[in-house]
Amino acid sequence: MDTYTSITTFFQSGGTFMLPIALVLTVGMAIAIERWRFLEKALFANQKDYTDLLPMLRSNHLDKAQQYASGSESAIARIVVAAVETMEASPRRDDIQSAMQEGILETVPRLSKRTNYLSILANICTLLGLLGTIIGLIAAFSAVAHADPADKATLLSQSISVAMNTTAFGLVAAIPLLLIHSVLQNKTVEIVDSIEMAGVKFLNAMVRGNQVPVATRAAES
Repeated sequence: MDTYTSITTFFQSGGTFMLPIALVLTVGMAIAIERWRFLEKALFANQKDYTDLLPMLRSNHLDKAQQYASGSESAIARIVVAAVETMEASPRRDDIQSAMQEGILETVPRLSKRTNYLSILANICTLLGLLGTIIGLIAAFSAVAHADPADKATLLSQSISVAMNTTAFGLVAAIPLLLIHSVLQNKTVEIVDSIEMAGVKFLNAMVRGNQVPVATRAAES
């Protein structure tokens, strides 16, 4: 109960800018939770499809791999669909690689979507805290100017203490948002790197599976 009372008193004494900071923090946490769940889901789906698709490609079961990938929404499945469709038109390695790279480039914006908002919201929290403190100090000095000289020191110290609460709350809100932003960015980079690694392995498996031995080519000609 003491902790709750302290938090309530701290929030109430901070002034009107405490509410906008709390609102920005709530929006930031909602974005963070949504992005974390999305990235976790994307990572799990990519790992599962990678495990299932790689043996198919190594066995040169391209039709089976394409059918499997067409029913999945993971980034790895999309690049496999693009690669198989390109291979049907042109078996050149460079063309297949370009199709895969295009699929990877289309995936990156979806993974990093809204993550950069967290750093922006963190800066907004900090700036709102500073603005609230400055306005609080202006009001404090204005009140002190008309106060009794004997009470000026006490009144000024109390007013400054209340005004600083806004800055403190702004920093309390900004620091977690910045930390979460960094974690999400690192997780996004990890997923993109895993997709690129899977793309290289898929490409090598597809090219090797469709190579015709030299002796066979000589016999056919």
